[in-house]
Amino acid sequence: MNVEWRLGLRYTRPRRASRFVAFLSVISMAGVALGVAALVVVLSVVNGFEHEFRKGVLGATPHVQITGFGGALGGWREAAETVRAVPGVRSVTPFVQAQVLLSVGGKVKGAIIRGIDPALERAASDLDRQMQSGRLDTLRPGSMAILLGAELARGLGVQPGARLALIAPRGDGGSADGRLPLMRPAQLAGTFSVGMYDYDNMLALMHIDDLRTLYRLGDRISGLRVQLDDPLRSVEVAGRLAERLPDLFVTEWTRSNANLFHAVHTSKRMVVLVVSLLIAIATFNIVASLVMAVTEKAAAIAILRTLGATPGTIMRVFMIQGALIGVIGTAIGVAVGVLIAWNVPALALWVEHTFGFKAISAEVYRIDNLPSRLQWDDVLLTAAVALSLSLLATLYPSWRAARTRPADALRYE
Repeated sequence: MNVEWRLGLRYTRPRRASRFVAFLSVISMAGVALGVAALVVVLSVVNGFEHEFRKGVLGATPHVQITGFGGALGGWREAAETVRAVPGVRSVTPFVQAQVLLSVGGKVKGAIIRGIDPALERAASDLDRQMQSGRLDTLRPGSMAILLGAELARGLGVQPGARLALIAPRGDGGSADGRLPLMRPAQLAGTFSVGMYDYDNMLALMHIDDLRTLYRLGDRISGLRVQLDDPLRSVEVAGRLAERLPDLFVTEWTRSNANLFHAVHTSKRMVVLVVSLLIAIATFNIVASLVMAVTEKAAAIAILRTLGATPGTIMRVFMIQGALIGVIGTAIGVAVGVLIAWNVPALALWVEHTFGFKAISAEVYRIDNLPSRLQWDDVLLTAAVALSLSLLATLYPSWRAARTRPADALRYE
């Protein structure tokens, strides 16, 4: 081991005569470790939120949706065949959608009701796995059976088998003034949960034929829901569909949920900035500890210079000392951060049970648990930033040590 490494390692270890400098080194190391661990954990939680939002959105909304510009869509079968011919399209399902009121026992809640074909829906979505009670097969033409989101059913206080009134606006002239709502009885056949509060609290499902009969649509529908082999190619596929169906309105899932994902990305950038400043502050402690070490070791530096050590040798000694503080702090921070990130959901549950409060409210955050999704790219980037800042923090104290004049340092020894 050459002299720079030997001296750098020796100066890093605490000595009885330099306890204050050693204390500053430990504080610097702890600061770097704390900043790195915090950034790893926070990035994992933000990634977890984004993953849960994406999964919830894709579980309840189509990858691409096609509707008519003027309302109900006629001649949709030809449009569906055109869509199926586009590469990347996995399934095409018709739907009818409207806003209704659901009433039971004096309770009234608004809902978005969607008419679906259960056989086609099973092949196009994960609704079968999202059922909490009941079965998708219970939606049969003429049954007026309805499936409710779990939060919507809880808000109405109903269980499967309950009877409720479906109140639908009707402006087709079927009533005396064309504006009175239409009321029909319905039976709750089951509940489902897609994992997103907004959908679980607002979405209801019926058979498409029942809704077409209710709204007197005949063979018309509200639109087509298109599922893709790769949801991340939705923009590309939507562009192709818009070219082939110029008379229809084509939208894709990232556009309809743009505000949500923009908010998540903005939060992630701000979190990275704030916690990176925490790491930067910790590296200032490295500067302070090295400056103190240089002042304390002035006589030793002068002796080394008189023995033939070059300014470059002196500079490398203190750079190694500071770099070791950064490396050890970063390693500890990565280990602690990864360990916590893997156990964030369990830790959140423990905190909730211990202190008796709900850490994550579904009404605010759209999900009811604290998710975490560790991505090693973020861990490596965090470690690289921390090591880079630690190395930069060594430059000034090391340069100052290299400029020490032996005669000045030994004058009063």
